[in-house]
Amino acid sequence: MTTIDTETTVGTETTVGTETALDTDAGSWTTAARIYNSTVASWAISAAWELGALDELGEQGALDTQEFATRHDLDPAATLGMFRALASVGIVHRDGTRITPAESFAEINRTRSLFHWLVRGSGELFRQMPTVLRNENRHGTFYQRDAIAISRSCKEISTFCYDAWFWTAMDGLGFVPRVAADLGCGSGERLLQILRRHPGTRAIGVDIAGDSLKVAETDAAAAGLGARISFVEADMLAMDPRPEFAEVELLTCFMAGHDFWPREQCVATLARLRQLFPNVRRFLLGDATRSVGVADQDMRVFTLGFEVAHDLMDTFMPTAADWESVFAEGGWQLRRKHSIDMVANEVIFELEPR
Repeated sequence: MTTIDTETTVGTETTVGTETALDTDAGSWTTAARIYNSTVASWAISAAWELGALDELGEQGALDTQEFATRHDLDPAATLGMFRALASVGIVHRDGTRITPAESFAEINRTRSLFHWLVRGSGELFRQMPTVLRNENRHGTFYQRDAIAISRSCKEISTFCYDAWFWTAMDGLGFVPRVAADLGCGSGERLLQILRRHPGTRAIGVDIAGDSLKVAETDAAAAGLGARISFVEADMLAMDPRPEFAEVELLTCFMAGHDFWPREQCVATLARLRQLFPNVRRFLLGDATRSVGVADQDMRVFTLGFEVAHDLMDTFMPTAADWESVFAEGGWQLRRKHSIDMVANEVIFELEPR
């Protein structure tokens, strides 16, 4: 360590006058650069999906940032910046304004909804982490998330994390439901899939997010299925009985069951669902579960973000064993367990009334 008397010196921390000189090489901060640039790239992945750039690259194999910006009425410099962020972590190759997929593009394009869930759907929650952590603030509505972005993300996440196993469970029901209801239906896509496969079935979607239901209604109408599906804006933990619930034979709930918890509330909710849907024959409950015995540095993509987000929201995240411990007490019998374990220890429990 030395002292110097100078105005500026490259590679050292100095100001006018005599200061302590600290030899610093910012180029050696490779870990910080990797994390920092990856954070920026996460936002860029979400934006590139929402703007259609990822689909275009996947389908056409190349695009020009200037032409893409002009066609979509985007700022050219900012659009180039988005692609630079993707290039910085090896998702795309950039040669001036020409963009082509890199080797990792297919993997990122497949998992883009996981990034969208994190940065677009839950970005405000993580931005407010210092505030949310303080006990004095953890009451009432103390965080915000984007319900529409969450719904859009979950719609695609479901296609690769749940759908194959869901249809295995559906095919094993032994009956075609006259009416199906989905709790926390979001975009309504799961119900629309059921209606497409079974022309004689009707459906009811329940969700607390009115904005998501508006999107669901629009999608149902566009698919020509609006006459066979209705939507109810309600909190599935505290909704009132409705006459149409008595017609439901198949009940589903995906990626929302953790809201039933903690345990005492979960048991009460399961029991209440038996009362609200007295003629249900099967209940397909699919959800992510808390990881067990996995080192922090070995977490898969999405797992850490999903668990930390729910810790921030003060939402208990049960393990698969926690779930299995409440079914009987809540009035349900576990017929079959479909273990998925894709990105967040997903499980589908196939239940029937006891």
